Amino acid sequence: MTFTFLLQSPPPLPISPPPQFSLYSLPLPTQRFLTPSQGSRLRSDSVRTLCTKSIIPNMEDSGSPPLSYLTQREAAEIDETLMGPLGFSVDQLMELAGLSVATSIAEVYNPGEYSRVLAICGPGNNGGDGLVAARHLHHLGYKPFICYPKRTAKPLYTGLVTQLESLSVPFVSVDDLPENLSKDFDVIVDAMFGFSFHGAPRPPFDDLIRRLVSLQNYEQTLQKHPVIVSVDIPSGWHVEEGDHEDGGIKPDMLVSLTAPKLCAKRFRGPHHFLGGRFVPPSVAEKYKLELPSYPGTSMCVRIGKPPRVDISAMRVNYVSPELLEEQVETDPTVQFRKWFDEAVAAGLRETNAMALCTANKDKKPSSRMVLLKGFDENGFVWFTNYESKKGSDLSENPSAALLFYWESLNRQVRIEGQVERIPESESENYFHSRPRGSQIGAIVSKQSSVVPGRHVLYDEYEELTKKYSGGSVIPKPKNWGGFRLKPNLFEFWQGQPSRLHDRLQYSLQDVNGKPAWKIHRLAP
Repeated sequence: MTFTFLLQSPPPLPISPPPQFSLYSLPLPTQRFLTPSQGSRLRSDSVRTLCTKSIIPNMEDSGSPPLSYLTQREAAEIDETLMGPLGFSVDQLMELAGLSVATSIAEVYNPGEYSRVLAICGPGNNGGDGLVAARHLHHLGYKPFICYPKRTAKPLYTGLVTQLESLSVPFVSVDDLPENLSKDFDVIVDAMFGFSFHGAPRPPFDDLIRRLVSLQNYEQTLQKHPVIVSVDIPSGWHVEEGDHEDGGIKPDMLVSLTAPKLCAKRFRGPHHFLGGRFVPPSVAEKYKLELPSYPGTSMCVRIGKPPRVDISAMRVNYVSPELLEEQVETDPTVQFRKWFDEAVAAGLRETNAMALCTANKDKKPSSRMVLLKGFDENGFVWFTNYESKKGSDLSENPSAALLFYWESLNRQVRIEGQVERIPESESENYFHSRPRGSQIGAIVSKQSSVVPGRHVLYDEYEELTKKYSGGSVIPKPKNWGGFRLKPNLFEFWQGQPSRLHDRLQYSLQDVNGKPAWKIHRLAP
């Protein structure tokens, strides 16, 4: 089926700024650009600990550095050190532990797919860790529910409950929980018992553990079962021997706190994290701890390598509204504006990120991500160093392609056309709208050229920063400016189930001496 539309000159398209950008308009009639707005805690069920008399090789990954595992006695001993001369309080460590659990979950399980979280909390500090984790998960975009059957009247715990109630986080009784937890939850946080627990679990926790164990029976069905995240110790496991009878909880993720306990050597799930970034150097040195370093500002660090995956089995069955010819705009630039605005409204990060594909005179292709800085009926604009690899390619071969991919909306847009440099005045105006640091960075970077080290860039940046410290105008490099791609083809792709995707292609053709956009449906 083919639709043909004669091309007319529509009025300029307004660009409404996304939340992370402010609007910057060039003093031109049709072009607009986006710019960045830029007592003791020795306790009965989950003492936060670290200590080891020897280094045990990490059996999870023989290629990993040595890792310390703790016995139950060592854990209690180090906790006394933390809570005694080192001055930590129980609520401080509980807050750090719960934050570590929440960030570990967020590291692996996207709230868009794993939004419904059930935190099952025990009566002691391990349960307190679960309550704190639930509060942080709420602020991270998840929808937590709390099962807290054996509450304590201690002010610390009643305060945590009050905090969750103030966020309207629901508390669910054991009786109101479904027998099959997979129907209502995507993630279950096991925060019932910590490493100090002894004996057999009593009601209602014995039944709750049974329900978590029963989730393993759903793995062979088509129904998605919730992942289990255990806090420090999988509830019901022996602290040192682990799941010695092989009938206990088999969590998908274990978040060890401070240092992994001996039972963690028996953990066979795909995701093991360490949390609790509060170990003073004196403690690490005294007890000869071997622990991984935390990356950047993260409150968690993965232990061992990420799980191996079968790449050939990775797939998503897209579910989206249909993309029909009679429903789309006749002008592809207007249709792009519609999709772009919807991506901005969905809160996607860097909605204006696009892959720019070029080829040199020898037809050798090259791709990279750049940022769209403006578009209208005249084309799509971005800025770069004209002497970069992409700039060199475009000087030799002005044909190029753009690709936008908005994953959470199951959408992508391909745009092809001829590229030209924008007027120098437009590049000049945009350059001086950028932060001064970015202006200096554009001068420092001889993009795509070889540099002997990062220190060279830093040194020149510092020198230019001092040179222009008085607020004087920073001159735009002559080799820096904008490109505009003038489209002659658009393709709008909407993911659909069973790989029967919608693909609508707009091609610019001559109809009776006038340019017109024709729409064709392409096979997926």
